[in-house]
Parts: sequence; structure tokens; C-alpha cells
Amino acid sequence: MPRIPFSDMKAEFKRVLLKKGTPEESAELSARLIAETSCDGIYSHGVNRFPRVVEYIDRGYIDVSARPTLVESLGAFERWDGNLGLGNVCATLMMDRAIGLARASGIGCVALANTNHWLRGGTYGWQAANAGCVGLCWTNTQPNMPAWGAKDRRIGNNPLILAVPRAGGAVVVDMAMAQFSYGQLEATRNRGEALPVAGGYDGDGNLTTDPGAILQSWRVLPIGFWKGSSLSLVLDLVATVLSGGRSTYRVGQLGSDEYQLSQVFIAIDATRIAGDAFLASAVDEVLADVKASERVDPDVAIRYPAERELRVRQDNLEHGIPVDDAVWARITAL
Repeated sequence: MPRIPFSDMKAEFKRVLLKKGTPEESAELSARLIAETSCDGIYSHGVNRFPRVVEYIDRGYIDVSARPTLVESLGAFERWDGNLGLGNVCATLMMDRAIGLARASGIGCVALANTNHWLRGGTYGWQAANAGCVGLCWTNTQPNMPAWGAKDRRIGNNPLILAVPRAGGAVVVDMAMAQFSYGQLEATRNRGEALPVAGGYDGDGNLTTDPGAILQSWRVLPIGFWKGSSLSLVLDLVATVLSGGRSTYRVGQLGSDEYQLSQVFIAIDATRIAGDAFLASAVDEVLADVKASERVDPDVAIRYPAERELRVRQDNLEHGIPVDDAVWARITAL
């Protein structure tokens, strides 16, 4: 795999977005976010997904000129319309607004309707944590996962992000309600690898670690079995009710493509509420205790959520971001 310098990758994304008519400010922000996602090692939702973003622009699902507009304001809660803008730009603006509300009221909540795929959801958890806030956000999706006990897909894998600020590196959980996201399945299949644990069912209804078989059956396994299925449903309902937008069911009625999504962004001003000293000591002592656990494998360290991303980020900044030849060739040809 070639390794592309961060600045070159960002410049290439921006070149394509500008070519597609994206305003300068939005192109700069979107390109940076996608490059940062790739730099952190989340290639499935960064460089590997960029061609699909361009495809959705060409199909008219994404309006590159659109920005979110305020629909309703109720104190620390606001409802916005994404107007089908670039998903990662809309999400950044909405988490920024939630942080602004939290600065004024301690907590801020923004519900967004009619938006697009936000790419890496963890981006907005990092955004909140870097501002000294606890961050929570989630999105619904197209129907891409069967409910527990079902065969056909009627619920979404609805990613949920939770983040806690920390000076040495935020603690960020970014997880789909499926054991593996479809982006992870595709990346693992393309590398010719098996999943580390069963991630879904094959065409015969057997649990499997074969990502290709799961992609073909569309029967991904919910995290925690029935618990993940239930959580997916509730996240979808809350996002739909608060935003006034489309549910996963309604997104599915649009067809096989994924757009007009509903999302929720919550920020809590942890720095002001807890104070810098208590926030730092409370988080650090918990992480230190967890990392002191007796290891199953002495050579495999216990990591806290997002710790790996910090190491991958540093390596990729120094040596370049690894990209599949075919993916990079496709992007440079756009």
C-alpha cells in the first residue's frame, strides 16, 4: 500500500469537493475531517468511503452548498434542518452549537433532521471532548440490520458515540449497534481476512466470521444480541421524535441509498461542572486501574477506548496514511 502524506490526502479531497461545486469553507472542513479520520486509522469511514460521498453528490442526495437552518429553539434544546448538506459539515456545526448551548446552560442538545451520513461518528465525540465537554451523539441509518429473532433487516445499526475529556487523550467510544459496521466488514473482506469473532450470519443462517458472507446476507449481528437490537430501536425513536425527521423505517422507504437521516448531539460542560482538577483525577485513576488489570495475554495491553487511535495518528502523521492502490487511483481520477 502507498502511504500518502496527510496534507496531500486532504488536498486531494478538497480538490474533488471544489470541483463538485462545494464552497471553499465547507470543502476545507469536510476534506480535513475525512483526512483526520483516515489518519486515525478509521479508513472504512475516511478515504475508503470518499468515493461514495462523491457518488451521492452526483446523484443529488447531497447538496454541497447547503448549511443547516434553525427550526425551533427551546432553551438548551434546538431543532435544526440539515437541508441535505454534507454530512460531516452538518454534524460538526451541530456539535459546535450543542457546545455553545452547554457553555450557557451547562448542557446543550441539538436534534438534526434531513442530513446525510456523517462518516466517522467519533469525530464529533472528539470535538466535544476537545472543548472540555462530555459528548453524546448518535444517528439513525437505513434499515441494515435484522431485529433480534428476525431474518429481514428493519432496524439500523445506528452508531452511538460517548466521549469524556482528558488532557492526555480523550476517552471516546464510537460503536455501531452491530458487532461490526458495514465499513469494517467491507475493509476486512477486501484485505482477505476473517473477523476476530462472529459478526453475523451466512446465507444458511449460520454464525460466521466471513465478512463477505455477512455482506451478502445483510444479517449483521447486533451487539449484545437482543440488547443491541433494543438499543438500536430506541436510539432511532429518540432521534426521530426530537428532530421531527425520518425514522429508519422512513429512510428505508427512500430506496437502497442512505440519506435524509436524523441525528442527536448532546454536550455537557464537564470542565465547568466538575472542575479541571477533579475531572482529571477521576478519569485518570479509573483508566490507571483498568490498565492495571491482569492480562489474558501478557503481550497484549489493556487499552481504553480511543487509545489506539492516538498511536495510529502519530504513526500516520510521520510516515503517511496507508491507502489501497485501487481506492487512491479511483479518488485521483475523480
